[in-house]
Amino acid sequence: MNTDFLLELGCEDLPARYVLPLANALKDGVTIGLSKRGVGLGAAKSFATPRRIAVIVESVADKQADQKIERHGPALTAALKDGQPTQAALGFAKSCGVEFSALTQKDGKLYFAKSEPGRKTAELIAEIFEETLKSMDVLVPKRMRWSGGDETFVRPVQWIACLLGGKTLPLQRFGLKAGNKTHGHRFHAPKAIVLKSPAEYEKKLKAAKVVADFESRKAEIKKQIEAEAKKLKGKARITDELLTEVTALVEWPVAIHGRMEQRFMALPPEVVIATIETNQRYFPVFGNDGKLLPVFVTVSNIESKDFKQVVTGNERVVRPRLTDALFFWEQDRKKPLADYAAALDKVTFQKELGSTGDKVRRVTKLAAHIAEQLGEDQATVQRAASLCKADLSTRMVFEFPELQGIMGGYYAEASGEPKAVAQAIREHYQPTQAGGAIPSTRAGQIVALADKLDTLAGIFAIGQKPTASKDPFALRRAALGALRICIEGQLSLDVSALLKSALETQPAGKRDAATLKDLTEFVPERLRAYYESLPPEMYEAVRALNISAPLDFDARIKALQGFWALPAAKNLAAAHKRVRNILKQSGDAATSSVDAALFEHPAEKTLAAKMAALPKTEDYTNKLKNLATLREPVDAFFEGVMVNAENPAVRNNRLALLHQLDKLCRDVADISLLPG
Repeated sequence: MNTDFLLELGCEDLPARYVLPLANALKDGVTIGLSKRGVGLGAAKSFATPRRIAVIVESVADKQADQKIERHGPALTAALKDGQPTQAALGFAKSCGVEFSALTQKDGKLYFAKSEPGRKTAELIAEIFEETLKSMDVLVPKRMRWSGGDETFVRPVQWIACLLGGKTLPLQRFGLKAGNKTHGHRFHAPKAIVLKSPAEYEKKLKAAKVVADFESRKAEIKKQIEAEAKKLKGKARITDELLTEVTALVEWPVAIHGRMEQRFMALPPEVVIATIETNQRYFPVFGNDGKLLPVFVTVSNIESKDFKQVVTGNERVVRPRLTDALFFWEQDRKKPLADYAAALDKVTFQKELGSTGDKVRRVTKLAAHIAEQLGEDQATVQRAASLCKADLSTRMVFEFPELQGIMGGYYAEASGEPKAVAQAIREHYQPTQAGGAIPSTRAGQIVALADKLDTLAGIFAIGQKPTASKDPFALRRAALGALRICIEGQLSLDVSALLKSALETQPAGKRDAATLKDLTEFVPERLRAYYESLPPEMYEAVRALNISAPLDFDARIKALQGFWALPAAKNLAAAHKRVRNILKQSGDAATSSVDAALFEHPAEKTLAAKMAALPKTEDYTNKLKNLATLREPVDAFFEGVMVNAENPAVRNNRLALLHQLDKLCRDVADISLLPG
């Protein structure tokens, strides 16, 4: 007989960041616990609100399958002596609860097997619950104790509901006994709700003003925010991160809107957004012209009889924060951005690598070097680089660190700096996240690249490169950002050479060949993730050539994609593997030029002629298309020619021909590494 199962933990309000992870861990713990014990089960669904995490598992079997218990004992050589059982053998039999005569042999060892009838599911739930709680503890580094007890959880547990079908299971934990009662909304429906079965759970909670399903609540919140913004003749900015956080803060969402004083619209929109999103968890609203409106949408956790009071409260809370921001904005602009740069000499970037001012000077030097290589305006790049961190000394960025760079751009404009300089400062931290935009201007790209390469070189020099589990300086992100800037910005640069230049300017640490080698292996390796949608062999085929210019690397990858779609590609890749193996076995033999007079088979002549006739081109796509025309002569060569001929001169000549073919097959990428 199969029945549904419900387990709910009711808590004091959980921190928003833990709501979903804990709910998912509860679901995984219960379903995995049932499965590994051989209990049949159907679909599982988790529920998560600020005051509860729960799981319902459908169609759970009332008992586990019969269990076959197997145990392997000591080897026969240790178990028997002169045909009699040793103490090791007798001890094994005792541990199995049988006489020695009941044991058998398997794979050269004593062996015991027996079948036991499966236990009832109700008897297994307590141990599954304990295992699940242990797995949840890992998610929360700091847990609470309450009421003088020793048990801990992220927040005090107020109730436990546990039902298997219509039966309450007698779990005991946190000083509580599990029952068949849950609780609705704290204010709208505070009375306990009796559950007759798990199937009633979601419906009864909704009647008690709780939308228990996280995704349903999230969709409802988004719908309400959009409707509220529409009333205001605008469109709300809804990031998934903030939407998820707000969903974890409410059980019965009610979207309302409030207004900001017009004077706050003098602030840069990013400041207002940072204030109301980060500090208040409100949603900003933009007009049809794309400009920020002096309104916001927020989500209440209650249906108030007097919403004006709720709105007034929200407006009252945001006002002083925006007032502070306006004060910082006005004070910071009383002196030019350049005046803030001097203070960076008192700000430590990293104790071994000096101050932030030192870093800025290194970045400025490297940026000028890059601009010179690219033929770009060095004066603009140097000015932007010299001011790129100056806003770190301003009061606004001290209050809102996430606005670094952005505020620098505004303050540069206010100081009369050229627009190109201001824009480069504004965007030099980009890309700030995976898939984020790279700087839009050439000066911004150069300063951003120099900044990232300097950080990589410095941290590697002092021996703090990332480990498998830790990357405190976000060097993987910096490396991928640098590579993306080169590729997507179409910058024809040798990153290995730039890393060498960056390493040479570091004030401390190892600036030797070994550190440079580590850097030039670490940085290009990040392209593996960049091309993760492609077969990994394509990345390996280009990486094998040690290409250190990202733009060149990308051009080869793209050409390889087109080549791999050709009918001849797989055969040619397989043939190249064979060529590589033959040459590897031959050692250093036959690296000289090919002598046509030593050809004995028509296939040799044909292959040599076809290779010589390939059109000369620098375009990788055309090179590989031309290479594909060698499929038939290469196949004919291997079908008709014995490379290891008895005549040494003929053998070496054939090997020389294969050396030429190998060179062609590794001109754009090592196609022997492609699957084929």
